Amino acid sequence: QVQVVESGGGLVQAGGSLGLSCAASGSIFSINAMGWYRQAPGKQRELVAAITSEGSTNYADSVKGRFTISRDNAKNTVYLQMNSLKREDTGVYYCNAEIVGLRSRASYWGQGTQVTVSS
Repeated sequence: QVQVVESGGGLVQAGGSLGLSCAASGSIFSINAMGWYRQAPGKQRELVAAITSEGSTNYADSVKGRFTISRDNAKNTVYLQMNSLKREDTGVYYCNAEIVGLRSRASYWGQGTQVTVSS
C-alpha cells in the first residue's frame, strides 16, 4: 500500500508565507513527478507546481516568483514554500505523486490541506 500525506497549511494574512510538505510512504520503488494542485470553492482543481525526479520544475503563471517547489528524494517528500500570499491563493491544496511500485505504477493523491489567505 502507498500513502501520500500532506502537512502544513492553515490561515495566513495576505502578504504572508506558508509552507506545505507531502510525504509518500509504503511499497515505493521510485517516484517520478510530484506536484501540488489546488481547488478553490466552485472551481476546478488546477496545477500549482510540479517537479520531476531530476529537479526540473513547472509553475502556474499565477504563482511564478512567489512559490517554490522542492523535493527530497531520499525522504520521498515534496515541499511547497508559498510567499507573498494573496487571497486568490485560498483553496484546498493537494499533493500528487507518480509512484512506481514493485509491480505497477500509479498516480496517488493526498487528502488535501486547507490554505486560507485573509485580507
